[in-house]
Amino acid sequence: MNRRNFLKGVPTMTALLGVFPATLSAVKREKLPNKLERRSLGRTGEKLSILGFGGIVVMNATPQEASGRVSAAIDAGINYFDVAPSYGNAEEKLGPALEPYRKNVFLACKTTQRSKTGAAAELDNSLRKMRTDHFDLYQFHAVTKLEEVEQIFRPDGALEAFLEAKKAGKIRFMGFSAHSVEAALALMDRYPFDTILFPFNFATWHAGNFGPQVMAKAQQKQMGILALKAMAKRPWPEGTPKTFSKCWYEPLSEQSEAMLGLRFTLSHPITAAIPPGDENLFQMALQLAAKFTPLSASEVETLKLKAMKTEPIFKYPQQGVNA
Repeated sequence: MNRRNFLKGVPTMTALLGVFPATLSAVKREKLPNKLERRSLGRTGEKLSILGFGGIVVMNATPQEASGRVSAAIDAGINYFDVAPSYGNAEEKLGPALEPYRKNVFLACKTTQRSKTGAAAELDNSLRKMRTDHFDLYQFHAVTKLEEVEQIFRPDGALEAFLEAKKAGKIRFMGFSAHSVEAALALMDRYPFDTILFPFNFATWHAGNFGPQVMAKAQQKQMGILALKAMAKRPWPEGTPKTFSKCWYEPLSEQSEAMLGLRFTLSHPITAAIPPGDENLFQMALQLAAKFTPLSASEVETLKLKAMKTEPIFKYPQQGVNA
């Protein structure tokens, strides 16, 4: 008997925006015994665990701590790892810890460089630090302003470095992460990227009008959709001590709230969510994701009311993105 359960379907705009919880028929879901669920990644043919391992989890860790955290994630069924040069010393820590498992995981990396020479140099440096000859996914990192989009696509812009790297076998798929709706929509209009990494969060969605339009377009283009900030609550209240040094926002640190935040994000046709980089919050997310079930209609309404009373960390339209 086949122990894997596949749920298949076709994405539609109506299903996404007219009904919530949004249908999960847009992703193929693979359920494995005692492991995290896996989902299809757009048109790539890959299947990723519904929780990703962000490199910040091992930033500043000892080699033993980094190896232990990576090993525990692998044991739980995580096969999606994401890192970036801007995450402090995360590459130096994650590379050796992940090396024994490299052939069996999907490794993503990012660059904030917008020029061809800068992106090419940073890619080679990341490959060296991560002890690998290729990345499964390479992404433009944290694109926010429309000016950055223009820089990427101009002659000698970073896109040229990506295309040459793909031809050379240094990267398999190309994507981007964006911190504004404006930049995300512009990037999708300019090139058929394989994936998008974007903040899909209960408060930004309902109170900030930030996310629905991006998800709709990404689905329309059959992209793999990856999520940031599922466990974000709100900006740190002014004058309040920041108790999580790796979070620039106040996270959902109470277990029941964190579960609702994760379930909101994963109830959409999203392949995987990357939790906060704090190692304790990551461990909590790992336990919660193993119990994932889509939100019910009543839970949707409860969470929507909660969201409308919350200050979102992102809003649309966003000031300053045209600069």
